[in-house]
Amino acid sequence: MSKKIKIKMPVKLLSYLEKAGAKHELLEHRTVYTALDAAATMRRKMGEIVKSLLVQADRDYYLVLLPADRNLDFKKLTAAISKGAKKNIRAVKIPGEKIMEKLLKVKAGAMSAFGGFHKLPVVMDKELAKAKKAVFASGSFNHSIEMAVKDFIKLENVILGSFGIKKKVKLQKISKPKAKTATKAKPKKALKRK
Repeated sequence: MSKKIKIKMPVKLLSYLEKAGAKHELLEHRTVYTALDAAATMRRKMGEIVKSLLVQADRDYYLVLLPADRNLDFKKLTAAISKGAKKNIRAVKIPGEKIMEKLLKVKAGAMSAFGGFHKLPVVMDKELAKAKKAVFASGSFNHSIEMAVKDFIKLENVILGSFGIKKKVKLQKISKPKAKTATKAKPKKALKRK
């Protein structure tokens, strides 16, 4: 019998939002592990779901947010962080899950989008800033936070940059197997015996 992992809504995050006076809506949903699952579960467009990533830029850590329908361009992200942090960043990478668990004190994959809550700076793709509202990760597999993007930007003192690339989704063509044509077997020639 397999156990279902269910992480409850982090009360501390709700307290963080309440203290900041951030207008938000708590969304409860079935267990999801990816932004794609979240969009399907909540029946939302991928561009309304925020993908949260922890990155390491040289020795510092940042929370990076982009629409779920975008991939990360590391060169552009490096430039955005360098500009926002006002220092030359040489390398940006995604650290392993163990580092995330230790740094943020969360279970793997259960990271919130709220950098101030984790005492980390937030870098957001400008494409997200165009949206009125978005759905942000709460640190739970069963809850998300919906709020106005402009309120989120103000709350988190976000560094804005252009580093998301529209995902290229390749639809696979399913080819029909060729129908085998019936062929008549050629009669074998009888061997003549002497």
